Amino acid sequence: MSKHRIETIAVHGGQTPDPVTGARAVPIYQTTAYKFRDADHAVKLFDLEEAGYIYTRLNNPTVEVLENRIAMLEGGTGAVAASSGQFAEFMVFSTIAEAGDEIITTNRLYGGTNNLFFHTFKKLGITFRPFDQNNPDEIKSLINEKTKAVYLETVANPGNDIADFETIAKITHENGLPLVIDNTYPTPFLCRPKDFGADVVVHSVTKFLGGHGNSMGGVAVDLGTFDWAKSGRFPSFTTPDPSYHGIVYAERFGNMALAVKMRVQTMRDIGGCMSPMNAFLLLQGLETLHVRMERHVENARKLADYLQKSDMVDWVNFPELEGNPNCERAKKYMPKGTGAMLSFGIKGGQQAGKAFIEGVELATHLTNLGDTRTLVTHPASTTHRQLNAEQKAKAGITDGLIRLSVGIEHIDDIIADIEQAFAKAKKA
Repeated sequence: MSKHRIETIAVHGGQTPDPVTGARAVPIYQTTAYKFRDADHAVKLFDLEEAGYIYTRLNNPTVEVLENRIAMLEGGTGAVAASSGQFAEFMVFSTIAEAGDEIITTNRLYGGTNNLFFHTFKKLGITFRPFDQNNPDEIKSLINEKTKAVYLETVANPGNDIADFETIAKITHENGLPLVIDNTYPTPFLCRPKDFGADVVVHSVTKFLGGHGNSMGGVAVDLGTFDWAKSGRFPSFTTPDPSYHGIVYAERFGNMALAVKMRVQTMRDIGGCMSPMNAFLLLQGLETLHVRMERHVENARKLADYLQKSDMVDWVNFPELEGNPNCERAKKYMPKGTGAMLSFGIKGGQQAGKAFIEGVELATHLTNLGDTRTLVTHPASTTHRQLNAEQKAKAGITDGLIRLSVGIEHIDDIIADIEQAFAKAKKA
């Protein structure tokens, strides 16, 4: 479907009507395993000489449609779906790196990612080294013979920072490294990281791609742009894998080497697979991605304008606002909009912030984003609570920061809810 536009791919990509029944909607293949035609068929599947299904931990027809569709949306050669966005990140870096290796990461990170990188991976012997994404030259001083990748978020959660992707990609590639980007916030409808030098994209499909707050899921997309053999930094891609019949991934699978290795090595052994039912539900959301994102962007812009004029607000952080330090990068990398996420500082300190959070009625106070519904949270006490003061400061988290994931309700109703919550905060 390469000739089709993103709106059409979101509806049709990666799927044809079921060959047995003719079902037009994607069927739910709620099965654990698949019958082999004969012994030779089983051998060919296990040797990766023939495409097919063995066990749902490895692949599943329903999940495969989701994988193929997101890969097409991102312009990739292959994708592997996972049980969550967190596992998608884990899958990428545990496939690329091993004990003793290092990854360079932006310091503007989602709190869960921060924990994964600096605590869990540390236990496995993989070191993450942070850099200031507003100073890409820092990357050069961190690169050594152990470095395996550089990592960014397209729009940082929750600081809404946008890095200079092209400059960072140039530095990364000049040193024989892949650039991995989390594209959860804008989705490929608003930004395709491949166009600016990314080699791997990860998503929490739980968020805007699924869009309805009903199913967990993650995906890692191999964009097919990185030559694992040419780099010279990745012997696990260029030497035989003793755990899988001596396969040499870069030689056998070329520009799909990472996607295959994630599936047949990491997913096979660790097993953080997506359920077929979740894939089905996430596909329903994906079909309306372009429609939802247009309304999300429209509402976020109007709400940001309202908040700027409110006497209850100290500041508003929305990348598209003139004067925002990310405004020019937003215009360059996301001309259709930066998405539905904004944050602001409420006057009156922590007490007013608590009253506001508890005072919303239409909006929902919870830890999630990317829903059709407007969601509100206080990152310093929830998603980033585990960070110390210095880490919070580097991530752009202040005690007064309130994060809004703007939904697709009528904007007048969203604003009315914010106003009545502000009235409660003012009394506090």
